[in-house]
Amino acid sequence: MSKRKNASPVLLGLALVALFTAGGLYLLSRSGESDASQALDNAKSSQKLQSLAELDGKAPAHRTLDVQTWNTAEGAKVLFVEARELPMFDMRLIFSAGSSQDGNTSGLALLTNAMLNEGVAGKDVGAIARGFESLGADIGNGAYKDMAVVSLRSLSAVDKRQPALDLFAEVVGKPTFPADSLARIKNQLLAGFEYQKQNPGKLASLELMQRLYGSHPYAHASEGNAKSVPNISLAQLQAFHAKAYTAGNVVIALVGDLSRSDAEAIAAQVSAALPKGPALAKVEQPVEPKASIGHIEFPSSQTNLMLAQLGIDRDDPDYAAVSLGNQILGGGGFGTRLMSEVREKRGLTYGVYSGFTPMQARGPFMINLQTRAEMSEGTLKLVQDVFADYLQNGPTQKELDDAKRELAGSFPLSTASNADIVGQLGAMGFYNLPLSYLEDFMRQSQALTVEQVKAAMNKHLSVDKMVIVSAGPTVAQKPLPPPTDKPAEQPLGVPEH
Repeated sequence: MSKRKNASPVLLGLALVALFTAGGLYLLSRSGESDASQALDNAKSSQKLQSLAELDGKAPAHRTLDVQTWNTAEGAKVLFVEARELPMFDMRLIFSAGSSQDGNTSGLALLTNAMLNEGVAGKDVGAIARGFESLGADIGNGAYKDMAVVSLRSLSAVDKRQPALDLFAEVVGKPTFPADSLARIKNQLLAGFEYQKQNPGKLASLELMQRLYGSHPYAHASEGNAKSVPNISLAQLQAFHAKAYTAGNVVIALVGDLSRSDAEAIAAQVSAALPKGPALAKVEQPVEPKASIGHIEFPSSQTNLMLAQLGIDRDDPDYAAVSLGNQILGGGGFGTRLMSEVREKRGLTYGVYSGFTPMQARGPFMINLQTRAEMSEGTLKLVQDVFADYLQNGPTQKELDDAKRELAGSFPLSTASNADIVGQLGAMGFYNLPLSYLEDFMRQSQALTVEQVKAAMNKHLSVDKMVIVSAGPTVAQKPLPPPTDKPAEQPLGVPEH
């Protein structure tokens, strides 16, 4: 349900949790070209762009955020950045209410989140949508492994802001979970499970997470499964909401055309509207799995290959080092070790990627690709060899310098818009990162040496810990072509499924 983006590792908002491993469902209620969105578009012409000539080899300028923080009377943590450029504000509520809190009811967290804007007292889903539309406001919600999110974008003028906040507070704090909406969303999920049977990549990812996490809460898909979802009851949704959508279990991120007193009043209203209760306990750390290889037979011309092992949690001090190290290995698109050896020199895949997904507990490190079925075994061996060589020898000085330069160039994008900033604030609050996180990350990354990156990658990764899952047909294998600047066979144009 998510799309791959070649984003810099510094863009830690919610993108990092929307990978396929999160298995989340993101629902967005939009009012077409809302007034808030139109205000953003109208402001673009007033933003000054820096030319390459002006930069003269220096890193682009970036915003230094003045992050203010406090707790509400009910215990909600608030992070706020005043941004007066646009007559609007963005708010994001991040609850520790992801699928890791499902317990024995797989899909409960996601279904609860998906039902929030389906009904409040006196208003059905249509009336809620029309209410936000009439005010030029957008509301969004989504659920992932660790977290559940509800967001609001609105104009900051009081006559628009206050009614939007009133409706938003009802949606988040007092949903009615109507039976007809519950049946409809369950049917949507069940249809998705049927589609998954025809998607070898999804089948492989489900098997991979089971092998990697075993009985840990991260093992099951956030959307649940065809057996669990039909049995989820209204009473279970109400109980989960009362337990997980509490003021003590939320981080409120606010960015926009607001004063400190405005932001305090908004946060206080939202916090007071939520059920009262404490933060939920963090998920336990997973047990290291044994290396294994699994195969799913599937009739296709390409084979999905996925290799994974446990990586790091979000507050690991080596985060900057492994992020930059992974950027060189396979996280940065063209020019990475994996892309160069597997696609550019041999034409074996449309794309090959590696990445860490740090979460509250140790998230996965994964390499994934699709390749011709008749060359899948050789391609797997090639990927393993590239990975082993990288751990043994580390990056070159040129690779590290290039990665640092790319990071410095993309860094301003992490605070380029209110939406970017509110994502950063939400992640900083949820993972208890310092308010100086962005500047710290950039400083740490630019100071890294080849030896430090190599040491960090070897500390957290190993060639003999890989859990491997493939999905595709069993066919006679062909030898790989030799590496060349111009491979005779180009990769298949579009990955299957």
